[in-house]
Amino acid sequence: MSDSFSQLTPYARSLGISLAGEEDGAPVLTFDFGTMVEGRPGHLHGGAISGLLETAGYALLRAELTRSGRNHRLKPINITVQFLAAGKRRQTYAKGRITKLGRRNANITVEAWQDDRDRPIATAVMNILMVEADA
Repeated sequence: MSDSFSQLTPYARSLGISLAGEEDGAPVLTFDFGTMVEGRPGHLHGGAISGLLETAGYALLRAELTRSGRNHRLKPINITVQFLAAGKRRQTYAKGRITKLGRRNANITVEAWQDDRDRPIATAVMNILMVEADA
């Protein structure tokens, strides 16, 4: 698996997010159900789901920038999350797709699912500003 996927933030690690695999060059991230991600009894907290979606989007963008030799600081412009179904007591996955990668900004869509990938529990649209890192 790509080294660029293995550097998760402390926040992501605190939620138990890890790399489940790689598909078509995109990381598939996951976390287990547990007390750190539980909201109301027996259900995932919306903030934990949002954290997984955001982390998957950033991991994908960082991997793509690394592949193309670009070194940028990433700054969120807007992140919109839609909750589609309650997250239950099971493994949760997320994977992103870059819909636009420009010189200064990127648009990413991300889906989170549990048992059935075709039935996402949440989606996100991310607009990210990319600022060239100082050399």
